[in-house]
Amino acid sequence: MALINVAAREIHCKIVYYGPGMCGKTTNLQYIHTQVPRDAKGDLLSIATETERTLFFDFLPLDLGKVRGFQTRFHLYTVPGQVLYERTRVAVLNGADGVVFVADSARDQLEHNIRSLKELAVNITRQNKKFQEFPIVLQYNKRDLPNALPVPVLDKYLNSMNWTRFEAIATTGEGVFDTLKAISKLVISKL
Repeated sequence: MALINVAAREIHCKIVYYGPGMCGKTTNLQYIHTQVPRDAKGDLLSIATETERTLFFDFLPLDLGKVRGFQTRFHLYTVPGQVLYERTRVAVLNGADGVVFVADSARDQLEHNIRSLKELAVNITRQNKKFQEFPIVLQYNKRDLPNALPVPVLDKYLNSMNWTRFEAIATTGEGVFDTLKAISKLVISKL
């Protein structure tokens, strides 16, 4: 849920990048952080372990200008994708205003994508939110892989809700800002 500070005239929104392990969530935030002007961003914080690149979250306060006289800031987080970090994913997802679901386009990752998306639905529902109405944008990442599934196949298994979706190559930035703009607009329209 967005935090509105009337005295400071600020709205703080939380967007969570969610998906299976090593699908490109952290790479998305790293790319955004390198491209955003210094005065419009905060520090990118990353907590890593020996087994997972992102244990808790990456945090990027991103200033997107004013909405009805209020300064709007987006806080971008990622969740760890590995199965054993489910509690951490639930904690990071708590209070989210929108989600970017990052799917790995590799053929052998389809089952992991499906499992992660089902878990996301359960976790949003457990927070007393309607999954069907929650702001979600899909990103089909790693489109440059030789074994990338065709988009219609990914749509069949991951996009039954007909969400806005983008093809991406997070390592080069392709589709990264399109995804961010789309989820930002969805979140703002819900406010």
